[in-house]
Amino acid sequence: MENITVRDLVEATNGTLLCGDEHTVVSDICIDSKSVKEGDIFVPIIGERVDAHRFIEQALEIAAATLTSEHFAVSASKPYIKVKDTGKALQDIAAYVRRRLQIPIVAVTGSVGKTTTRNMIATALRSQKQVFETQKNFNSQIGVPIMLTRISSADEIAVLECGMSEEGQIHILSDLVKPKYAVVSTIGVAHIEQLKTQENIRKEKLSIIDGMSPDGVLFLNGNDKMLAEVKDSLTCNICYYGTEEWCDYRAENIQFDKGRSYFDCVHGDERVAVELSVLGQHNVLNCVAALAVADTCGIPMDVAAGTFAYFHGLRQTIIQLENRFTILDDTYNASPDSMKASLDVLCHIETESKRVAVLGDMFELGEDSQQYHYEVGMYISELPIDELVVVGEQAKFISQAVREHNSAIRICEMSDNEEAVMYLLGILMPEDVVLVKGSNGMHMNEIVQMLQQ
Repeated sequence: MENITVRDLVEATNGTLLCGDEHTVVSDICIDSKSVKEGDIFVPIIGERVDAHRFIEQALEIAAATLTSEHFAVSASKPYIKVKDTGKALQDIAAYVRRRLQIPIVAVTGSVGKTTTRNMIATALRSQKQVFETQKNFNSQIGVPIMLTRISSADEIAVLECGMSEEGQIHILSDLVKPKYAVVSTIGVAHIEQLKTQENIRKEKLSIIDGMSPDGVLFLNGNDKMLAEVKDSLTCNICYYGTEEWCDYRAENIQFDKGRSYFDCVHGDERVAVELSVLGQHNVLNCVAALAVADTCGIPMDVAAGTFAYFHGLRQTIIQLENRFTILDDTYNASPDSMKASLDVLCHIETESKRVAVLGDMFELGEDSQQYHYEVGMYISELPIDELVVVGEQAKFISQAVREHNSAIRICEMSDNEEAVMYLLGILMPEDVVLVKGSNGMHMNEIVQMLQQ
């Protein structure tokens, strides 16, 4: 935050200053007392397990000020700002800061591919602009407000990732962010346990336009059937990207070679050759989205395209162990769509040896979870994969489908990560490629770490 005082924060939150100097300057927001810095205002969030108000005194040993919803009177040298709800106050502060910002913001959401798409858009924009980008995975009701407050006067444009876990959350974030541009990557089944249907998920994701400026543009993935269907039902400006001939920006002549993707990005009469340093058609689509946003922002496509030959993604990581096997680490999270995309990347990695998929349970898929796992297995049965290793109870439905549709793929079912590692160390050979993927709760990153060791 720039040029923000405690007095400004009292105004922004409609709070009450219980003590301290209202002219105290505040430079950043902190919600973790262990990482507090000088100049921070500490925002104690009341979580499901911990009420961070208990850490206020510890935080104020370094922080400049604090919010509180539990104090009614206090005598201290540093400012305490009394608010009704610290979480809501955090959003109020972000809204106050957003009103002072004059730059356009790109909001990115979707069931799959948010982080990579956001990262690619920022990469394309950086070819000619000073860009602020969401840090780490700060895409929640708490994370997005913090990101808004960290945009500086030196930034010319910002790219913010917006995530959700419950109905109504994207609307709140859109109203805070006030995007000039919005991107929806896919409509999948992540969070279907909470939202019940894909139609509800689509409605939630498309509410990203609720706070969009009237002259803004919504970018949609034309390869996603559920997004293609809304072409004529939305009143805002829409730009489609994908591989379909009717898309405004489309990828043609897609090829994969030696760990890289090559394609032509076509828009009207313009055709630009693109070299992308990561594999997978889903990444090609993410790249086309980035080029579409950059072009709309006035950056020539050929200039933006030049940044992707050296692009390094934040999710899928290829780890080549010297004189050993290669690991495709995609353990951040998993849904049916992202799992299929990772399997495609595994099959695009060139090798004359084995391709092994190590897959764990996918969570939050609701009452049809078994069917979604089974469908992933059906997908695998059509791919050039030599061996499947599954971990978890739900993942057994992946192996069941493979067993029923492709007897050539070797299948092993493991009870935990350690057992999977012991098995893999016994069968993996030099030149083998192994994909590791599952939901965060399966801690599949442990498998990657143990394999590296």
